[in-house]
Amino acid sequence: MPFGPVAGGSNTTATVGSAIADAAANLKKKLTDLGANLDKPESFTETLKSKGMNSLEADGKFDLKESNKLGFQSFGAQFCEVKIDPELPLVRVTRWVSVMNCGRVINLKTGPSQILGGIVMGIGMALEEKTVYDPVTGLPATRNLADYHVPVHADIHPIEAYFVGEPDYAFNPMGARGMGEIGITGAAAAVANAVYHATGKRVRDLPITIDKLI
Repeated sequence: MPFGPVAGGSNTTATVGSAIADAAANLKKKLTDLGANLDKPESFTETLKSKGMNSLEADGKFDLKESNKLGFQSFGAQFCEVKIDPELPLVRVTRWVSVMNCGRVINLKTGPSQILGGIVMGIGMALEEKTVYDPVTGLPATRNLADYHVPVHADIHPIEAYFVGEPDYAFNPMGARGMGEIGITGAAAAVANAVYHATGKRVRDLPITIDKLI
């Protein structure tokens, strides 16, 4: 495979995908030009054979030039409902709705799954995950999944993820912006705000455990 940029910063689809889209457009133009003088419609294979060719290739590129006058970041809003037992202030997230604007959504199956995964990570950040260090050695004491708690199926209730879906052609020819990390952004804050709304207690030190609400 050819050299490609690192997969990070929510940039892969927006950049690599744009280069692929450009290559596909160039390939389509080459094929159109190739069959322009043919007398009758032919299949792709027949068109190549008639020209003595086995294959057809095209290159594509994408050079990101951000404008100082425009913002190209994805954004969205997170909404959640929590229920808390007043006798034992144990927090449970019972409903979640997320609305994201990531430009054009290329894959309507994996796109929402990406957001759902980020939200689950955010719930874990808000309520369960904590690294404890051994004061003597300085090493993590919670260094396995028996001690470091992460959300499981029983912790996660219905999550609905929606997209505005409006293409952003000012950013790239595909109109797609990054969505790799936007799902977790604001998720823990939404839980903390819901806890504050339910209890009147503002917790700023995550995770939000029982002792912080007593």
